[in-house]
Amino acid sequence: MKVMLASIAIAFATSSAFAADSTKKPPTPAQQAQQEKMKACNAEAKTKALKGKERKTFMSGCLKAEKK
Repeated sequence: MKVMLASIAIAFATSSAFAADSTKKPPTPAQQAQQEKMKACNAEAKTKALKGKERKTFMSGCLKAEKK
């Protein structure tokens, strides 16, 4: 009985993982812009060697900043 339940659980887990990959939509232009902004802010925080609270504060401000 335990083996059967484990087999069913594995079947559901793997089938949903494959289904999620096939239905993935490409990001919208707004999402792409946000991803680029996040990459830029992360790179800048890394070059400044920010950690912890300083990094969190910097990232928040950087992501909220308007495009120039």
